[in-house]
Amino acid sequence: MRFIVLLLFDIYRLLLLLINLFTWALLLSCLFSMLLAFGILDPRNNVVYGVANILNRITEPVLAPVRNMLPQMGAVDFSPLVVLLVLQYILVPGLQRLFVMLAMHGA
Repeated sequence: MRFIVLLLFDIYRLLLLLINLFTWALLLSCLFSMLLAFGILDPRNNVVYGVANILNRITEPVLAPVRNMLPQMGAVDFSPLVVLLVLQYILVPGLQRLFVMLAMHGA
């Protein structure tokens, strides 16, 4: 019984770590996008291009469906904001409640 609760706690911590890593990747992707758009970073630089490409490949599968659901607001993209809000105010509290419920009822 105790082993199952510890295993659930480890899974919970792993999921929170993945959510935090994705949050940081999303924030860095937005920052890189702004720096590239304003010409501060040079996209012809191999390091800049590589980092931007990796961040884009990580975040775009989540952002694209959200971007398609939102109305067009000109050149402003609100999909990262929507994804961050969903992660922090719906997914994380939902995971907390789920794992507390599972731990209290013995999985």
